Amino acid sequence: MSINKKIIPTSMLGATLPGNSTVEMKEFEVPTPGFGQVLVQTKASTICGSDIRAIYREHTGKGAEGYIPGMVAGHEPSGIIVQEGPGLKEFKTGDRVIVYHISGCGVCYNCRMGYMIACSNPTFRQAYGWQRNGGMAPYILCDEKDLVHLPDELTYKDGAQVACGFGTVYEALEKIGVSGDDAVLVTGLGPVGLATLMLAKAMGANKLIGVEVNDYRIDLAKKLNLVDHVFKPSDHTVQDILDLTGGKGVEKAVDCSASDAGRQTCVRASKEWAKIALVGEGNTMTLNPSPDMMHAQKTIYGSWVTSTWKMMDLVDRLVRWNIHPGDLITDEFPIERAGEAYALMASGHCGKVAVVYPD
Repeated sequence: MSINKKIIPTSMLGATLPGNSTVEMKEFEVPTPGFGQVLVQTKASTICGSDIRAIYREHTGKGAEGYIPGMVAGHEPSGIIVQEGPGLKEFKTGDRVIVYHISGCGVCYNCRMGYMIACSNPTFRQAYGWQRNGGMAPYILCDEKDLVHLPDELTYKDGAQVACGFGTVYEALEKIGVSGDDAVLVTGLGPVGLATLMLAKAMGANKLIGVEVNDYRIDLAKKLNLVDHVFKPSDHTVQDILDLTGGKGVEKAVDCSASDAGRQTCVRASKEWAKIALVGEGNTMTLNPSPDMMHAQKTIYGSWVTSTWKMMDLVDRLVRWNIHPGDLITDEFPIERAGEAYALMASGHCGKVAVVYPD
């Protein structure tokens, strides 16, 4: 079954990233879905920090982050299915969907676990917006296996952030376990750090502490009532956090800063037996293993994106908790102004930035 194809145009305008801190708009043919595929009309597509770090400024990404020049950017899309290919098993025209942003081979160990992010087959692993066309265009060709239903209770702007930012955070928080017993420290309050605070609060954390240098993002965290205390990085930040927690430190910490200093703060401002998750990508980490980790029996978890099944679980939790990832979006642009959207995201003077499409 498919809708009247006459209402689907034959061409569309999409945003590509040449790698010199600009956006280049190009015309693309609207694709036709093949076996097991659907055509999704994009409704919202948000910009990720990895897009800025590894593609927008320079094409520095390799392997999983290797951008194929000329591909439609955007790996955080959501939308509605408008055309079906043959062989579908679950989804149909009219379904509102979130796109898990990596399409894996489907048969390697990690794919069968639902972690297509870690697909071990370099021939078949393709990320939307990186190695295959993504959400910065009005239509996106998707494999059915990469889709998750978007409930009516959540907006398209909510859905756009689930696969990457919120899914990544949810995975990390599930690994370290957050509850009402915990004070939680988050270093780096960009969109991923803000998402961490939002989810940790929903999970019941009894104290939320942030570390951030950007005044805009500090004010945004306070405005959204996501943080109890915020410190700017300094040579006494660790001591400030220890003082705030009765000298013991936090039970759980998540680094979203991707900085050596931020990671050190997470470790050294946490208490004995603490659990720490590393989410921010890149750079280094300098520790003194015995006093920093071993003697205090601390555990560090590495966490990279999430699985499709856990993303489905997260969607259910968002509805149950009545929280909306879209609340972190501070700026919206039409696709024709994608250049402004990426430039703003690169500046850091924003929360989450979205490209949205008219109904």
